[in-house]
Amino acid sequence: MLPMPSRKPANTAPASARAVALRALHRILGQRRPFDEALERDPGFAGLETRDRGFAWLLVSTVLRRLGQIDAAVAACLAKPLTPKAREAENILRLGAAQLLFLGTPAHAAVGETVTLTDGRLRPYAALVNAVLRRLAGDGPGLVASQDAPRLNTPGWLWAAWVEEYGEAGARAIAAAHGEEPPLDLSVKGDAAAWAERLGAELLPTGSLRYRGETSVAALPGYAEGAWWVQDAAAALPARLFGEIGGKLVIDLCAAPGGKTLQLAAAGAGVIAVDRSAARLAQVDENLARTGLTAQTVVADAAAWRPPAPADCVLLDAPCSATGTIRRHPDIPHVKTADDIVRLVPLQDRLLEAAADMVAPGGKLVYCVCSLQSAEGSSRIESFLGRQPRFRRVPLQPGELGGADELITPLGELRTAPCHFADRGGMDGFYACRLDREP
Repeated sequence: MLPMPSRKPANTAPASARAVALRALHRILGQRRPFDEALERDPGFAGLETRDRGFAWLLVSTVLRRLGQIDAAVAACLAKPLTPKAREAENILRLGAAQLLFLGTPAHAAVGETVTLTDGRLRPYAALVNAVLRRLAGDGPGLVASQDAPRLNTPGWLWAAWVEEYGEAGARAIAAAHGEEPPLDLSVKGDAAAWAERLGAELLPTGSLRYRGETSVAALPGYAEGAWWVQDAAAALPARLFGEIGGKLVIDLCAAPGGKTLQLAAAGAGVIAVDRSAARLAQVDENLARTGLTAQTVVADAAAWRPPAPADCVLLDAPCSATGTIRRHPDIPHVKTADDIVRLVPLQDRLLEAAADMVAPGGKLVYCVCSLQSAEGSSRIESFLGRQPRFRRVPLQPGELGGADELITPLGELRTAPCHFADRGGMDGFYACRLDREP
């Protein structure tokens, strides 16, 4: 697990932290590698001191969250656009700009230490980087103040889709939420109110705890004894749509990283957790062991695997574009494209058909995705119901989500967005639909 970034303004850090951040940006923006992988697999990252690992994380995260603003500010300080060769220094400029414009790093450190990254074959660009960053140190705050941040930081394909789906005001609210570092959310195995008091956390209406402290996750009270696990407040909702599941057999498809498996097991269900990734399912096993909960884990392709007998309930958290998790994964707008959704839709349909085969007569099926795109959510259910007359939608009722009725659509489906609970720190974007199979 990567270290939690500091919420305090960064001052200085060794150039090695900036060098690690630079290499990570090259991998993310140049090779479309996931954020966590780009940092964790860097040979220099593990060797950094804890504080410097946090600074490298924060540097990369800030560049990704504010990329449109950063590029616009840098462009305003250039006499002419960068040449193709000079674009090799573009990520260095982005790192320096992030420190000057958004992290509160003193100008002498942000400029001086960032210029040192122009070594080797990039040395010819040292003067350019120095000049642009010095100008940003003076003009940057005024440039940022005049920017349309939500629009600049959102790729065109996402902006167009969100305006169509949620209207321009909704798209702006979603994009604005992506600019902020999210708090830490926890799902609790026992008395949530008691743990909220012990941790100094906020108990959200939906039952999750929201923690805003600086302590690392593993050092928090209750971690070692397995009293809770990390899970975004929105991600904790789909598993609750089954209602009372004590003693029932529940299949959790595409189960990793396992938060929903833990929820189902904690509620007293007999759980079979299926995922095609052995490595990710091993993490589920580790969390089951830490929390003292029990579930059967199966490494298999959920589209092809079938249980020994139909289940009372099946939860399908389908692979998707993950656009609802941008606030926690700011690399997503830069590594995903509209083509990814086109590619994923047939897989989502196949998985829904497979999940339907696993539901016993009279049982329940919950489909969910951490996507803001209707093509992966409500459109998949409409298509499924057109093919599967044995199933019907079971609308959520007012009060089911702890009074957070704004999360229920007119059709009775779950739809969360990053701008929901905005005054409390937001939540991820999730879609979920509850279905019954005829007896």
